[in-house]
Amino acid sequence: LPCAQGAPLPSPSPLSFPPTVTSEQIEHLHRRFKQLSRDQLTIRKENFDSIPDLEFNPIRGKIVHAFFDKRNLRQESDGLADEINFEDFLTIMSYFRPIEMNMDEEQLDRFRKEKLKFLFHMYDSDHDGKITLQEYRNVVEELLSGNPHLEKESARSIADGAMMEAASICVGQMGPDQVYEGITFEDFLKMWQGIDIETKMHVRFLNMETIAHCY
Repeated sequence: LPCAQGAPLPSPSPLSFPPTVTSEQIEHLHRRFKQLSRDQLTIRKENFDSIPDLEFNPIRGKIVHAFFDKRNLRQESDGLADEINFEDFLTIMSYFRPIEMNMDEEQLDRFRKEKLKFLFHMYDSDHDGKITLQEYRNVVEELLSGNPHLEKESARSIADGAMMEAASICVGQMGPDQVYEGITFEDFLKMWQGIDIETKMHVRFLNMETIAHCY
């Protein structure tokens, strides 16, 4: 598949896309990449401003942030990338690929953990490996910011209640002086046990007018 400059597209790594992804699908994503990058070799955060409906998503900042989070790009280092190339773009989009019918139990488990790790990173904004109460509050407040009838204190109460439930699931009965420091990834896996993350987490780039979803 030719790039805008005539060079071949990079081959995605085995972890990025399953073998069943067709050349037509990769070409389709490359067209979206070119639209976002304005025919440049890399995308920067400001390029996402060209998706009109994305500005109405309450967690727009976290969605865009996730594309540049080095943890999601499977790099060794932490922090944020200044820009991403097409292979990086494929890597991020691979977290939202649908289930393949021929996946065995081990592959499904790895597939699910990859998706949940990506979602965990969206909550863990300070990259310390734990979702604190304040981080959870921030996400809930952002998600509910579009509801004019819900006050900030109500959003905080919802977040606090969810964090207490997480503590009861992950720690069990806590002592009166015990403080739940935050949700680890292992805790996060327990909380999502039995929930169909495979169909609830997706990003659509079918055209530049669609909105990106992650919930």
